[in-house]
Amino acid sequence: MHSVKAASVLQRYASYPLIQMFIAPLTRQIIGLNESQFVMAEWTDPGAPAGPPHPIAPFHVHYSDDEAWYVLEGTLAFQLGNQEVEASVGSAVFAPRGVPHTYWNPHPTPARYLLIMTPNIRYLVDELHWSTERDLAAVQTIYHRHNSALVPG
Repeated sequence: MHSVKAASVLQRYASYPLIQMFIAPLTRQIIGLNESQFVMAEWTDPGAPAGPPHPIAPFHVHYSDDEAWYVLEGTLAFQLGNQEVEASVGSAVFAPRGVPHTYWNPHPTPARYLLIMTPNIRYLVDELHWSTERDLAAVQTIYHRHNSALVPG
């Protein structure tokens, strides 16, 4: 009985190319299937000059998607609702759906991190990066298409 189920499962997933399930190194790439519950990317922020925070993403909220980070190198700072925290190497941060959040590199040195997101957030990030429109209304429209919104700071 178990071998029939196992063979059925193997047959079902044999159509996924290995490149969609394994990437080494992950640096600057995203792994995950469109129908997956999550997608993972490794990103680097080069660091910021002294002064006020330079957000990697603006203060925003996802109404139906969770998002998480794992710091591999350096430090990231987060605002989660009205709370702030600095996450150093080995720290994980989770932004549940409905919690406004932003993050930045508080130091002039690089930070390298994993971003774990839903496919919907991946499409939001892709659309933001591909868009040539940078005015507030256009960016807010992109967020709205993905059941998210910019939040006034």
